[in-house]
Amino acid sequence: MIRVLLADDEAMIRAGVAAILATDPGIEVIAEAGDGAEAVELARAHRPDVAMLDIRMPKLDGLAAAAELRRVMPEVAVVMLTTFDEDAYVAQALSQGASGFMLKAADPRELIIGVKAVADGAAYLSPRIAQRVITKLNNGRLDRVAPARERIDALTPREREVLALIGRGESNHEIAKRLHVSEGTVKNHVSTILTRLEAKNRVQAAITAYEAGLVDD
Repeated sequence: MIRVLLADDEAMIRAGVAAILATDPGIEVIAEAGDGAEAVELARAHRPDVAMLDIRMPKLDGLAAAAELRRVMPEVAVVMLTTFDEDAYVAQALSQGASGFMLKAADPRELIIGVKAVADGAAYLSPRIAQRVITKLNNGRLDRVAPARERIDALTPREREVLALIGRGESNHEIAKRLHVSEGTVKNHVSTILTRLEAKNRVQAAITAYEAGLVDD
């Protein structure tokens, strides 16, 4: 069972998202918050697997709440769920350690797909967001190839193999199955990779894999 914390200052939005997630028997909404400060407090109390945060909230906005959650509870996967898809928000959310970025206007099924993806250790961006990220990476990729390759030089051959699979968007379960190892072994590899690359999350690691040429477009 994937345990989810919802945070949004609009009660109707929370109710709608909770109703959508409730249609999947493998997901349970365990707590709801009306602002970022309450979200952090409830996360401490309930220890969810996934925290879905709106960006614009009173007291503590979603971006600041995401940063605090990543600091005190790095095991909680953070997903930003918002109406706003400005590039600055996307970049800041990913830099704060968010594992996902989804739009409220997206297909309801996308919420369930995204929650399951980040709970399984993968990253998830709404297709519209992902396309823009890829376009921006393409536009400036040549300038970042050498630095990215220097960073991956610190990795072992097996860690580079895992990083390439992260870059392809595969979850820990999928990587373990492909490499014929346990999920615990994969988690250890991922933790080491993030540390050596100085990456806050799998999204940043995947970008490095892409820039270094470990994965195709």
